[in-house]
Amino acid sequence: MAGTKAGARKAAATNKARYGENFYATIGRKGGQNGRTGGFAANPELARIAGAKGGRISRRGPAHKALAAKRISVEFAEN
Repeated sequence: MAGTKAGARKAAATNKARYGENFYATIGRKGGQNGRTGGFAANPELARIAGAKGGRISRRGPAHKALAAKRISVEFAEN
């Protein structure tokens, strides 16, 4: 029954029977404690700086289709 909901329930029941009812809470806590980077949530200013750098070095040019559509709509409005 691997890969099914019933198989998942059976595996969860087995894990809880072997390792205790708080098995998933314990492994989740360990995963959270292993984090060392902090990420952008810990430093919003760093996120702002990184976003600005990404915007400056982006290879994506202006949205040509959107600009062309605006030009066309302006031309129709003028005629």
